[in-house]
Amino acid sequence: MSIAVKMIKHPYITTDRKIRDGQPVISGTSIRVLDIAVRYEIMGMSTEDILVALPHINLPQIHDALSYYYERKKDMDKTWKDAIKNTAALRNNRSSVLEKKIAKVKDIHG
Repeated sequence: MSIAVKMIKHPYITTDRKIRDGQPVISGTSIRVLDIAVRYEIMGMSTEDILVALPHINLPQIHDALSYYYERKKDMDKTWKDAIKNTAALRNNRSSVLEKKIAKVKDIHG
């Protein structure tokens, strides 16, 4: 038995390929829905904390972003986790400029 899920319209959320590669953002900003969700879910910030951190958005926008996220949680979480894995893989394959300089200093003072 399947449950039908009704998708709600989100007046504060837009997607535009020119803004954040088409990721959903709060309208009129470049703040991604995922930025709000991470602050709330992962960092444990309250909606009031998010307002303080991002004073140019308002409470209805935050709630709409969270609603949008929860409707698409599985897909958005997968996208986010894939991005983290890709970033980790890049870090493992490339050393930073600072790491290269430190290695040279260690070689000299060996």
